[in-house]
Amino acid sequence: MPDVFVNYRTGDEESAATMIARELARRFGGERIFFASNSIEPGRRFPTELVRAVEECGALLAVIGPRWVEVRGVDGRPALEAEQDWTRREIRTALDRGILVMPVLVGKATRIDRTVLPDDLLELADCQYRRFDHRNAESDLTALGDTLARLLPELGAVDRDARAVRERAEAKSREKSARGTEHTRMRTRDVRGGIANLNGDLSGTFVNEPQGPVNTGRGHQYNAPHFEGDNTGVQFTAGDNSSTAHQHFERERRHSDDGR
Repeated sequence: MPDVFVNYRTGDEESAATMIARELARRFGGERIFFASNSIEPGRRFPTELVRAVEECGALLAVIGPRWVEVRGVDGRPALEAEQDWTRREIRTALDRGILVMPVLVGKATRIDRTVLPDDLLELADCQYRRFDHRNAESDLTALGDTLARLLPELGAVDRDARAVRERAEAKSREKSARGTEHTRMRTRDVRGGIANLNGDLSGTFVNEPQGPVNTGRGHQYNAPHFEGDNTGVQFTAGDNSSTAHQHFERERRHSDDGR
């Protein structure tokens, strides 16, 4: 059975009730949202299905527009005054069973006036409400869905919007991690034929396999056919690059028998 029952009055903001039901069905799944015109299969007993859906839901949304009290029945009297008025019966059943009842005030509808309510619906005036305005439909529907997801854990567990947010965050995290790994790989691999900074035993600018004169500005310049690891056996030119550079060689000291 559905988790949310959308209650509304024919002749008063049916379009708003339809929008609310459709958005909640998109977000949480159609089987979890009860909307009479969509949820009752052909041939089913209308009264039985309505009562059972209300009794088994987790929350009832009472969609109330400016004409909610004014709509009249076939006898010309306000529909709300009729004992068998279905809008009234659905709300009364939810209140009697301690089900969460959330009024949704549409457009210019004001807070419910207790003086216009029948005695069995007086508690409705005390229920904290939400607002829905067609001009702010997207944000109002999002807020309503967020509230239901928070109050009904079973809805939160199937919240498609929350899952989409998590998936985007995880994808962004994986992308960031991949960029960091690639950056580290580029920094640590051997650089050939380029210019880079040395941060080890030698401090200055490293010029790998230079093909001609190079001036890198201030600081020492080290020229080598190929640089790997420490400066053992490395040919480098030391100077401040603002004047003449001098060649200098260092070789690893050999044992006395290395030349044999």
